[in-house]
Amino acid sequence: MLRRHLLALAGAGLAAPGILRAQGAWPDRPIRIIVPFPPGGSTDTIARIFQPRLSEVLGRQVVIENRGGASGSIGAIEAARAAPDGYTWLLAYDNEATNQTVMRLPYRTLTDLVPVTLVAQGPLALVAHHSTPFRTFPDLVEAARRQPDHFAYATSGAGGLAHVSTTLLSQQAGIRLVHVPYRGGGPALQDAVAGTVPLFMSNVVIISQHIAAGTLRPLGVTTRGETRHVPGIRSFAQQGVGDFEAPTWWAFLGRAGTPQPILERMHQALTSVLNEPAVKQRIEQQGCDIVAGSPEHCRQFLAAEIEKWGAVIRANNITADT
Repeated sequence: MLRRHLLALAGAGLAAPGILRAQGAWPDRPIRIIVPFPPGGSTDTIARIFQPRLSEVLGRQVVIENRGGASGSIGAIEAARAAPDGYTWLLAYDNEATNQTVMRLPYRTLTDLVPVTLVAQGPLALVAHHSTPFRTFPDLVEAARRQPDHFAYATSGAGGLAHVSTTLLSQQAGIRLVHVPYRGGGPALQDAVAGTVPLFMSNVVIISQHIAAGTLRPLGVTTRGETRHVPGIRSFAQQGVGDFEAPTWWAFLGRAGTPQPILERMHQALTSVLNEPAVKQRIEQQGCDIVAGSPEHCRQFLAAEIEKWGAVIRANNITADT
């Protein structure tokens, strides 16, 4: 037994330098960031702003891989199944929290993925096409009460935060709207701008320029109060919808089991890039605020979002086909 114990210790001593060398060499090949939505959406937009500088800081090419579909779950499943070697990461959108209850998934966010940082937060905004008669949220409420299940709103996917939060908003406002889910914010935006669907609940990142151009008219925001990203527009809470609040967010996640030194290096590299004035300004100009906090802060935030919106989903029997 003593001989086996000594041999085990000797083996561990020989193995440890090899492990350290492998971790210390990271990265020695290209890194991929899975964006679980098609190009043109907010997640893709944010990723492509910080991607070039992250490549420079890490000294290796960082490649964005768009794996859209199923409200972001296809890309997330790919990330959750990846080898825990630090070469596959996920830029998750707020749908990641709601998917945990809406869908039967082969992974759990807080078990199979590991938080690196909460990248940014921002408001969702309900916007109407400029051809509609709606100027304010009360205008929509009045019309929707006269014609229940008549007015349609688009979102980036069934069961996502935009869908679930609009369900709660409609419930608290005493109205019924028709949900039209898309396979990402980009496709939904195209139809919203074209007027194919009269209403669109979205993060501000992909609609800010269309608000500025007057094509889309904001009726309210999901922050507690007014936000600098949609100046002059009151929150739904300020417009009489209780204490309604539903901020959107983006989080950077790795594969559970990734060596801690790699996680720490990615956290340090990414948060430093996000806080660079040029990168931060470009992202925040899109309609959100950089967070770039600790992994633990990100974990606690994700856990709270999964619990909060899971309760709403169960109470309203929302499914991925709703």
